[in-house]
Amino acid sequence: MRLGLALGYWGRGPSAEHVPLAQEAERLGYESVWTAESWGSDAFTPLTWIAAQTSRIRLGTAVAQMAARSPTTTAMHALTLDHLSGGRMMLGLGLSGPQVVEGWYGRPFPGSPLTATREYVDVVRQVLRREAPVELDGRFHSHPYRGPDATGIGKALKPITHPLRSDLPVLLGAEGPKNVAQTVRIADGWLPLYWSPSRPEVYGEAAVATGLPDGFLVAPMARVQVCDDVSEGLLPVKVMLGFYIGGMGHAARNFHADLMARMGYEEEARRIQRLFLDGRREEAVLAVPDAFADEISLVGPRERIAERLELWRKGPVTDLLALAPDPHSLRVLAELNS
Repeated sequence: MRLGLALGYWGRGPSAEHVPLAQEAERLGYESVWTAESWGSDAFTPLTWIAAQTSRIRLGTAVAQMAARSPTTTAMHALTLDHLSGGRMMLGLGLSGPQVVEGWYGRPFPGSPLTATREYVDVVRQVLRREAPVELDGRFHSHPYRGPDATGIGKALKPITHPLRSDLPVLLGAEGPKNVAQTVRIADGWLPLYWSPSRPEVYGEAAVATGLPDGFLVAPMARVQVCDDVSEGLLPVKVMLGFYIGGMGHAARNFHADLMARMGYEEEARRIQRLFLDGRREEAVLAVPDAFADEISLVGPRERIAERLELWRKGPVTDLLALAPDPHSLRVLAELNS
């Protein structure tokens, strides 16, 4: 099992620790470093900054939001950073949910998310292959555009810049069983959310299949923190879960809350939603069960993390992306995984 460093997205501003953490991860032999975006900092600019100050570690977005850019724009970002980094780029994509897509990006949430994702990946791959001008008679991503307000003179194009690699890896963040199954068919890897090594079946048959394609990446993120007090170490996990379960979606449509419910915490998920939406955010965080936060994390003394790490090694995970807040936790994880 390879190791990656997950840095997430910025809060109020950039963290002075991100580049030193990425450099330390590279020194320790970590395979990759990953950035994210929500409705603040973007995923590609910080990754480019890190690329300029590292030399070997692979660079991934986990995830770049599809609604933020047309698929050709995303492909341009990926091929540009791949050139600048000497072939280290990995493109992780996610669809997000209606609240963010329509509220922040000002776009309609697709009525068929699976079709929209499939078309998006198709266009990205056409750009990266550069075999012919990009053409797709799609429901959501037509190239050239053929909508009712089209001029009719749009021209199919292929990128001026020759991509460094036609097989640049494309990974997808997927939660529902159908989405996961499609990810196995059309992508090079999967970025699971809330991965529990003890119950991968909640993601559907594709998540527990032994016949995944050769080289297919399964790369979940997990909080990794070496500390004496497990409850205290789990608090940042609970804060994250309270925000995602309670605030990252509408009361009637929240994919993160639905996933938590499928994992056996339906009553708790709905309570967290109610508290968060009522403005009682601290109570929402405290309502996150320690047991749920713990099973998707590696938190506690070194010996405890070592024991629990064995569960992660036994499943389909190829790359563990560590949300590690300090160099010491990064070093301990590297030692335990060697």
